[in-house]
Amino acid sequence: MTITTEAATTAPATPATTAPTTAAEIYATARLGLYIDGEWRDGAAGRSFEVVNPATEEVVGHVARAEASDLDDALAAAERAFPLWRDTSAFEKARVLMKAVALLRERAPEIGRLMAIEQGKPVKDATIEVMRVSGTLEWCAQETRRLYGRIIPTDVDTSLEVRYEPVGVVGAIVPWNFPAGSPMRKMSAAIAAGCSLVIKASQEVPATVCALAQVFHDAGLPKGVLNLVFGRGAETAEHLIDSPTTRLIAFTGSVPVGKELNARAGALMKPTIMELGGHAPVIVAADADPIQAARRASAAKWANAGQVCTSPSRFLVHESIAAEFTAEMVRQAEALVVGDPLDESVTMGSLINAKRLESIAHLVDDAVAHGAKVASGGHRIGAAGFFYAPTILTDVPLDAEVMSEEPFGPIAPITTFTDLDEAIRIANSLPFGLAAYGFTESASTADLLARGFEAGILSINHCGGSVTEAPSGGVKESGLGRESGPEGVQAYLVTKRISHRLR
Repeated sequence: MTITTEAATTAPATPATTAPTTAAEIYATARLGLYIDGEWRDGAAGRSFEVVNPATEEVVGHVARAEASDLDDALAAAERAFPLWRDTSAFEKARVLMKAVALLRERAPEIGRLMAIEQGKPVKDATIEVMRVSGTLEWCAQETRRLYGRIIPTDVDTSLEVRYEPVGVVGAIVPWNFPAGSPMRKMSAAIAAGCSLVIKASQEVPATVCALAQVFHDAGLPKGVLNLVFGRGAETAEHLIDSPTTRLIAFTGSVPVGKELNARAGALMKPTIMELGGHAPVIVAADADPIQAARRASAAKWANAGQVCTSPSRFLVHESIAAEFTAEMVRQAEALVVGDPLDESVTMGSLINAKRLESIAHLVDDAVAHGAKVASGGHRIGAAGFFYAPTILTDVPLDAEVMSEEPFGPIAPITTFTDLDEAIRIANSLPFGLAAYGFTESASTADLLARGFEAGILSINHCGGSVTEAPSGGVKESGLGRESGPEGVQAYLVTKRISHRLR
């Protein structure tokens, strides 16, 4: 593992006539604020949140904090805009969204730099994320022209049809780990379906989502269709849920918070889309290629420093190939370049905050206390910034916390098995069911894993997570509903049956 230590903010000062080069200078160019009814504004009370660069722990900006009155203004704007956008033709909706797609792709490098600074993701990965969400928006723009109803044959005196119509004003809450991906999955699907929305994004990573809002604005999205706010999680979410204006709540986040929000919405009979946490098992069968499995698993494990809800996070490896698999995992981990996210050579950046750093250190210490061995990593990197070494743990007992608590960080705990049925039982033993992965060269074993895993996202011989073209979501405590694919847009529609007596 290579470590880069020079942070972007330590670069020498540049003349005012040159383009910004330090993290602070780059971030100072970002537009930050609440976006309500087509305008940028501060919060009613003038309060704000600090934005911290997790690679340096430096405060690089401030973003407005929404008060209750700001939320009411956003909800009222969305309510006014909904009938207009609902009744806009599918062709015009698609035209506006495709304009936004073009702007996103044009601005991807600058948005990627802002994301790298505020979230700690390597700039190359951040730019790729922006390009990926442009594909998400493009898919939804095309899907808005395919929201077909149907005519049902009946007797000669009656016509019978089914129509799909937008549900109304959506309240959305998204986390920090994919500053472009999480907001766009909700914004693109809801807007394509004909809804308006108020989205509460994370105040830890505001510049990216503000840039997305500006893209929609510049593409000509009517005012009030998209409203963006930042606020304290619980009070903002509760306000959106309790408002009679919202007709659906879409949330991505932790299982405990999701349960609370779903219960609150359920008391009002409001439908929800809940993408919650997981703890993705990886079963590497005896007939798998251990080197290939380790390389493909590593590519997913260290992405975003492991801060991914579908990240492979429990490795169950057949004892006959465990040594080869582990050795390759270690090689892949130690080949990573960890450091300043703005450095193009860096392949793994920082964690988001001190809380994440403390949580990872605790899980490693607990695993070691239970008898696990550290094959690589196992320590913080440097004194400044929230960097933690990519860590491989072996001989991890099932009663270690890391085997039952989602690590959401750069830890790969490995344990061995001898019986495949037992491995599947262990994989399914937790209350989560978001993603699961298997490696095998046998068609019958692949089928056994696909049928046996209790998860909504399954990948065999790779660790692919969510994609634009197909639905993603969890089972058990990992969520309700689906995002992406046709199902992702349909989630924002209501079904209306119309029967008409002809004579």
